[in-house]
Amino acid sequence: MSEATDCRGGRFAGKVAIATGAGRGMGRAVALLLAKEGAKVAVNDINGPAAKTVAEEARQYGAEAIDVPGDVSSADDVSRVVEETISRFGRIDILVNNAGISSTTRPLETITDDEWSKVIDVNLKGVFLFMRAVLPHMKKQKSGKIVNVSSSAGRSVSTFCGAHYTASKAGVLGLSRHAALEAAPFNVNVNAVAPGTIDTPMLREDASEELIAEETRNIPLGRLGTEEDEANLVAFLASDEASFITGATIDINGGDLIL
Repeated sequence: MSEATDCRGGRFAGKVAIATGAGRGMGRAVALLLAKEGAKVAVNDINGPAAKTVAEEARQYGAEAIDVPGDVSSADDVSRVVEETISRFGRIDILVNNAGISSTTRPLETITDDEWSKVIDVNLKGVFLFMRAVLPHMKKQKSGKIVNVSSSAGRSVSTFCGAHYTASKAGVLGLSRHAALEAAPFNVNVNAVAPGTIDTPMLREDASEELIAEETRNIPLGRLGTEEDEANLVAFLASDEASFITGATIDINGGDLIL
């Protein structure tokens, strides 16, 4: 992110946002951009110290920010995060369901029950739990924006991960469409983004430099996406500029699915 400046008069002034999985990578970039543009931000991550660090960074922009650590796959943790956000800020205007985990690339028949459950619980159940907890508040105030982070894997198949990852991210797309239909009468927009290969710490942990270079060569725009690319798209969907968009999935992949 760029050098911190006080931007409390930005397009999210007066708005309250929860960003999950925001301790690093794309989630961090989203939380900091929302803060930079005026939002009050609740930074969620399973890694408590990481969430605290990002909340401190957000406050450098003049934003109000709290760290609300918790496991997105735990209904109790999710309820606590939402309750703490409401207690501190009084409302929730934006929910960004970014938290996710990758999976080992392996043949489907070798995936264990535990591996399957862990990936589905974090990547799909976590999105469900947060929407279930937040939607009553948004419906009551007759406004809200929810952005769910899926993946190009949800549109096609995963390049770096297994079938359980692909299934979880495809599930996010279907869940987002259904939630959008239910929430629309209450002026709540629900959309999904489907990132392709984004240069994040998770990518660097999962793939070799050789594999990343090969994937980059296959992207028509000729580069990996950045965390800021992703954050800019999420912020647009969370803004009033996207008020007539709901139930959509927006690809951000440098043209990777054109071919």
